[in-house]
Amino acid sequence: MAPTTILLADDHKIIRDGLRSLLEADADRYEIVGEATDGREAVRLSRKLSPTIVIMDIAMPELNGIEATHQIKADNDAVKVISLSMHSDATYVGRMLKAGASAYLLKESAFEELDAAIREVLSDRVYLSRGITGVVVEDYVQKLSKQGEEKPAAVLTPKEREVLQLIAEGKSTKEIAATLHVSVKTIETHRQNIMNRLEIRTIAQLTKFAIREGLTSLD
Repeated sequence: MAPTTILLADDHKIIRDGLRSLLEADADRYEIVGEATDGREAVRLSRKLSPTIVIMDIAMPELNGIEATHQIKADNDAVKVISLSMHSDATYVGRMLKAGASAYLLKESAFEELDAAIREVLSDRVYLSRGITGVVVEDYVQKLSKQGEEKPAAVLTPKEREVLQLIAEGKSTKEIAATLHVSVKTIETHRQNIMNRLEIRTIAQLTKFAIREGLTSLD
């Protein structure tokens, strides 16, 4: 039986090296086919390599893991995404699962838990880290009492969230246009639409919003 192919996506080399070492120790079962240092590279490599599983960090530059997961699943729904994050906040967990992730693990988890998560997602089941389950249930109960209220980030389109992350990371309009291969005018329009939808008027407020909603981090 061929080994399960895995793409690693994390902006910290020490994390990627550690995961590669642990997974490749069981070479009959796992094969690392690529490594990505940001979400945009993860999307590109997923298209190129078609891995069975992507192990995805959330807080990455250029394109965060949530938006990268959206794009990967839109390209090929058969790819399984396992989120490996330091964030246990319900906002991150909920948005990652909504994006299409099949598992959510905390980085403090033991390797045995990652191994268990891989087995579960390969069987088309969802796996949540032991420290996450309670958070998800509590958040679900709170949402039941607030039905009809829309989370702020939900009013933005995927492209607007992508632009907002780059703005919050300090990229200029010209740099964002070059990164997304569109015109400066298009980015200016996106920025204005974002501000109008969120009723925010300054870049500083946009940055605070992006951090609060998990689109980017202070890392």
